[in-house]
Amino acid sequence: MTLPQLKEAVTSLGMPAFTAKQLADWLYKKKVRSVADMHNISKSNREKLASAFEVGCVPPTDVKESVDGTKKYLFPVGSGKYIESVYIPDKDRATLCVSSQIGCKMNCLFCNTGKQGFSGQLSPADILNQIQSVPETDKLTNVVFMGMGEPMDNVDNLLLVLDVLTADYGYAWSPKRITVSSVGLVPGLKRFLAESTCHLAISLHSPFADERSRLMPVQKAYPVAEVIDLIRKFDFSGQRRISFEYIVFKGVNDTEKHADELKRLLRGLPCLVNLIRFHKVPGVPLDGVNQNGMIAFETMLTNRGINTTIRHSRGEDIWAACGLLSTMKQNQQSDIL
Repeated sequence: MTLPQLKEAVTSLGMPAFTAKQLADWLYKKKVRSVADMHNISKSNREKLASAFEVGCVPPTDVKESVDGTKKYLFPVGSGKYIESVYIPDKDRATLCVSSQIGCKMNCLFCNTGKQGFSGQLSPADILNQIQSVPETDKLTNVVFMGMGEPMDNVDNLLLVLDVLTADYGYAWSPKRITVSSVGLVPGLKRFLAESTCHLAISLHSPFADERSRLMPVQKAYPVAEVIDLIRKFDFSGQRRISFEYIVFKGVNDTEKHADELKRLLRGLPCLVNLIRFHKVPGVPLDGVNQNGMIAFETMLTNRGINTTIRHSRGEDIWAACGLLSTMKQNQQSDIL
C-alpha cells in the first residue's frame, strides 16, 4: 500500500492517521515480516492490524545460480502460479530484474515468456515482494522491470509500486535507480511518462514497420514511430534516460540499411541503443550473431552518431538471460496437482 492507502486502512480500523507513517516505516525501511514486530504500535492496534491484513512477504520457492553469479528466483503468486526474478551482481552494482505479469500477452516472436501466454496481473504486493524477499534485498542498487510481462499493460499497479520505491515514506530510492521496459503500449506509456520520472527502455528490434510487425505484433496497434513521437514530447535531456533495446538477428536486422533507418528514426533524440545478443528459443526461426557480428553492427551505429552499447549477456546457462524467462512447466505442474 502507498501512504494514502495505509492511512485509509488504519482509519477504517479506528486508529489515528499517524499510524500509517509508522506502518510505512516498518514495512519499507525496516522490512519487517510480521505485524507483531511493529513495537511502537500498541498491542491492541497490532492485533487489529493482524486480524485485518497481512504483511505479504513470501519467500522464493526455488533459486538457480549461474556460473557467472546471476541468480534466478521462483516466486509463487496465488492459486498455483509462478513468476521469475533475476538477480544480477556486477562489480559495484546489484540489479534485480522483476516481473510485472504472470506470462505475457504480447507474443513477441523471439521471447520465451510470450510462448507461455498470459495468466494474470501481478498485484503491487506481488511486484514489491520480489524486491523485498530476495536474500540480496539490502544489496540492490538498481531495479529493472524487464522480467516477465509488459509493465504498461499493468500500469496502475506499476505506478503504485514506483511510488513506494521512490517516495520518502517508502524505499526513498532515486528514480535514476529504476528502469521500466516496454514494447510501446501507448495508453500505459502516456501515464508512465507523465506520472513517473524513472528511466524508460523501449523494445525496438527493427526500425522498419513491416519487419517489426513480424517480430512484434504490437507494432500493428502501436507503431514504433507513434511511440517515438510520444517520447519526444517529454524531456530526456537531463538525468532521465531513454534507451532502445535491439536484439540482433543474423541476416534480419543487422544491415547498413537498418543502421541508416535507425539514424533517421532516432534523429535528435538523446538516447542509447542497447544491442542484445539473441538467446535461442525452441521453435523460433531466428539466429543470433557472434561477438564479431555484434561489434560490426555497433560500429555501423556509432559511425552514424548513435550512442550504442552491447549488453553483456548474463545467466544464459540457467535460462535467466533476456527473453528466456518462463514458468510454463511450473504452472502446468500446479494445474495437474
